Amino acid sequence: MLAGIRIVEFEALGPAPFAAMHLADLGADVIVVQRKGGEGNPAKGASDLLDRGKRAIALDLKGAGDLGVARALIRSADGLIEGMRPGVMERLGLGPEEIRAEQPALVYGRMTGWGQEGPRARQAGHDLNYLGLSGALFYGGLPGAVPGVPPTMLGDIGAGALYLTVGMLAGLVQARTSGTGCVVDAAIVDGAQHMMALLRSLGTGFDTGARGRSLLDGPHWSRCYVCACGGHVAVQCLEPKFYAQFLEIMGLADDPGFAAQFDPDQWPAQAARLSRIFAEKSREFWAERFDGSDACVAPVLSPDEAAQDAHMVARGHAAGSVLPAPRFDGAVMPVGDPPRRGQDGVAILQELTERGLL
Repeated sequence: MLAGIRIVEFEALGPAPFAAMHLADLGADVIVVQRKGGEGNPAKGASDLLDRGKRAIALDLKGAGDLGVARALIRSADGLIEGMRPGVMERLGLGPEEIRAEQPALVYGRMTGWGQEGPRARQAGHDLNYLGLSGALFYGGLPGAVPGVPPTMLGDIGAGALYLTVGMLAGLVQARTSGTGCVVDAAIVDGAQHMMALLRSLGTGFDTGARGRSLLDGPHWSRCYVCACGGHVAVQCLEPKFYAQFLEIMGLADDPGFAAQFDPDQWPAQAARLSRIFAEKSREFWAERFDGSDACVAPVLSPDEAAQDAHMVARGHAAGSVLPAPRFDGAVMPVGDPPRRGQDGVAILQELTERGLL
């Protein structure tokens, strides 16, 4: 889908390399500039999944020679992705003002937690901090409970990497049509705040200023329940017709205690009753009971269990695999293996020389 597009990525952690991987999954030629002599992020292991489909070159950006190679690489590219703290790229002489003065069509992607400006811009932070400050974490728990720690994919990936991916694609379209690129400022706090538009729209008429009383974070029909085996099921039958199916399967269709679906004052008692019912049977029992229905109930599976689920298997998923998404015309985009650190350096230098950029 992105054949002919080249992205230069400066090695960082988390959301920036994920966004670059996403573009590589979509067919872009992504060259990751790794730190010469470095070992990368120890948490990534020997083979970093986030580098799949990319080419790698190792450079010392504090040395004039390698800095010149980095500049040449950027001159060969349509876009750049960096995930440093604000000011780092500027100190290297690779900031957007300097680079885009020479390459006005370049799309310059910047990935941070707090953003490029603001009182916290130069402070350290992590996924949970950004979600907390943006207001998104407010909804991450049941009434009376401490807000939960959501998977890092909510902040780093959902509110960060995917917003950078969308921004890069929009910038590339503009550059192709007008010859003018842009600076994409993708901040996780901005993405998290933006994603709450769905909650705010669904919460119309509900008290979104109190935890447990907005439309998705308090109802008995929008939460997880513990089963007899210790496993869990996820219930979220928002629409009345799905709620009706849920009650029918649970044997509660004629129970007056569940007639009021949207009364926050009744949610605690209704949830307590459902907790007792679900705790009587195993997760497998409930999964089979709701299988094939529109009651919007699913088992909470571990990643290994998910890889064995019939639906996930039918979609081509397997244990340990992370398939590219989305799919185009029903097909999964092919991806290459992650490169070893700096493995493509010689070939990349030769390409730059042949193009007269070195």
